[in-house]
Amino acid sequence: MSVRTVPILMYHSVATAPNEATRALSVAPEAFAEQMAMLADLKFTPVTTAELARSWREGAPLPERPVLVTFDDGYEGVHRHALPALAGHGFASTLFVSTGWIRGAHDTGGGLDTMLGWDQVRELAGAGVEIGGHSHTHPQLDQLPDDALRFELVHCAEIITDELGTRPVSFAYPYGYSSRRVRRTVRETGYRQSLAVGNGLARRSQGPYALQRVTVRRNTDAEEFERLVQGRAIARNFARDRALTKGYAVVRRARQACRKAIRSRV
Repeated sequence: MSVRTVPILMYHSVATAPNEATRALSVAPEAFAEQMAMLADLKFTPVTTAELARSWREGAPLPERPVLVTFDDGYEGVHRHALPALAGHGFASTLFVSTGWIRGAHDTGGGLDTMLGWDQVRELAGAGVEIGGHSHTHPQLDQLPDDALRFELVHCAEIITDELGTRPVSFAYPYGYSSRRVRRTVRETGYRQSLAVGNGLARRSQGPYALQRVTVRRNTDAEEFERLVQGRAIARNFARDRALTKGYAVVRRARQACRKAIRSRV
């Protein structure tokens, strides 16, 4: 595979018994361990989000078969189940945390299942996991007014910096939703790169603030997982997801236009 295209795997919960809210996007611990072993067998080398973006921005070398292993939200199973599997292969990864969902002083109570605590996040960071931002309360960022959008991005970065001592440089859009305004604000608030979803391979031409990922689900079997990382039949696998995404994008734009019209009349 050319380094012009890189598979970025998007995980959420890694759990034996996830709740209904997270089940579809969860992965069983045994399946996750099998998938990491498959990456090793196929001679892929995981890199962090920051490393990929720096390479495409500055020309730094990448391994022959790079892949990204990313986690969204901050579920406890990333520490309990995913970290041992990653460490067993010496794999890098990136965790994008919604700071208001992490257990501790900043918890807003919005987490969908058992979430990480900050001590666990620090242990993950100490083990070499890149910690990125995923907003504070996990809203649809493209539906927020400017001040609320900036708060979600800045407050998230401030909390991560306070808790870990290092400012996050990577971001992932909640739900994968963004817009030109959102991407501009992500850049202006100090993040160097950001990930969407898109369910396609990441390409340098997408730019550092719209890199695509492929979704790994509970029903992703070994055969499909191999196709995803090899970049085969991705469009067919995610045809329904793309159709739904396009339809919902129309709805979101209509809602946003309606809110702007209401504000202009006030």
